[in-house]
Amino acid sequence: MSLHRRLFGLLAVMALVLGACSGGGAATASPSAEASAAATEAAPSEAASPSEAAAEPVTIEWWHITTGDPGKTVFQDIADAYTADHPNVTINITILENEAFKTKLATSIQSGEVPDLFQSWGGGIMAAQADAGALKDITADIAGWQDTINPGALSIYAYNGVQYGVPWDMGMIGVWYNKALFADAGITEPPATWDEYLADVTKLKDAGIVPLAIAGKDQWPSMHLWTYLTLRIGGGEAMAQMVQSGDWNTDACKAAGAEVLKLNALDPYQDGFKAADYNAEAAAVGNGKAAMEVMGQWAPAVQIDQSADKKGIGDDLGWFPFPTVTGGAGAPTDGVGGGNGIAVGKDASPEALDFLKFFSSVENATKINENNFGLSPIVGTEGAITDPNLQAVLAGRGDATFMQLYLDQATSPAMGAAINEATVGLFFDQTTPEQTCQAITDAAASQ
Repeated sequence: MSLHRRLFGLLAVMALVLGACSGGGAATASPSAEASAAATEAAPSEAASPSEAAAEPVTIEWWHITTGDPGKTVFQDIADAYTADHPNVTINITILENEAFKTKLATSIQSGEVPDLFQSWGGGIMAAQADAGALKDITADIAGWQDTINPGALSIYAYNGVQYGVPWDMGMIGVWYNKALFADAGITEPPATWDEYLADVTKLKDAGIVPLAIAGKDQWPSMHLWTYLTLRIGGGEAMAQMVQSGDWNTDACKAAGAEVLKLNALDPYQDGFKAADYNAEAAAVGNGKAAMEVMGQWAPAVQIDQSADKKGIGDDLGWFPFPTVTGGAGAPTDGVGGGNGIAVGKDASPEALDFLKFFSSVENATKINENNFGLSPIVGTEGAITDPNLQAVLAGRGDATFMQLYLDQATSPAMGAAINEATVGLFFDQTTPEQTCQAITDAAASQ
């Protein structure tokens, strides 16, 4: 059985994340008050317990992609707090930009030198790493504290019944927009439908405003927009079937491509978008030079970090769910989402697992929410989300009746790269919808 078909089980699990990751909504969203209170009281003290016996020096290698503040400093502070209580432990942190991380990690895994802890999105990429023998089975290691983590989010970091990592962030993609620029263009409220969205793009263009920033070089940002169109047109069942069967020669796939071409015809993107990386995309929005970007829950923090004054656009920033497509089978609550986590390398020490427990405590996870660079799935941290936009993301996540894990993470590494490459061609006006769907189908058949 091909890898992309084996991974369908992971995608099906993702559909269960919906209410399970929510602070409200579905019955599975929150544990009992007693469990929540117990997690809140017990997790920090247990996780923070220093080693009682003198121990040999240990070095933990931790790679992450949180390149900007406040996240970068928060992660460093957490590491410093741990080493202060464990003087025999040194934590070497390597911070890499997203694409550089993927390249360096792949090389590291091929050489057999895998970092102890490293950025992960779960799904198919993690499954391939597990199949390559690069990851450590931590099922038993976290058994005593796994109940402090939302089970839906935790399941994304399991494969074939084995736990290989834990999440620190779980959310969904939506549209981040500049309220002031919308007002300048005479737009009084966010668009609810794709037709309204295209009309608003025209209004923004007519007002001399760049409607949409996209990182063409990195490919995955535009892929997410195309994924949403496919989901809105075909619906969750059709999306899951395309991933499971590998057959993307469907009406939904082709229609999504046609809608991208409609968007292209309006010339909505920033100058130089084909060569822009994600930081450039975030900078365009963070500096008020573009009105929108389609991005995940981390967007505000990156916009701030990439803005000239390190403040972003402040209260002018808003969020709305991706618009529906008239006549489409997808529910307005269907989402494209995922998050960030930490995978554990094959040779990770007990100290690395102890630090992971400390990192995942309520006390430390709350810092993620308070600093607005993620939505922690640790039970008892929900109340720390005070930013109105992130509250909106949290509500959207909670309302979702189907959640599609990012396609380039849900599938194998080769399949994810093929999807990114095929879909970005649409935004560059280099391929037709039919060619795009055929290219993805061909890639799936070769797996």
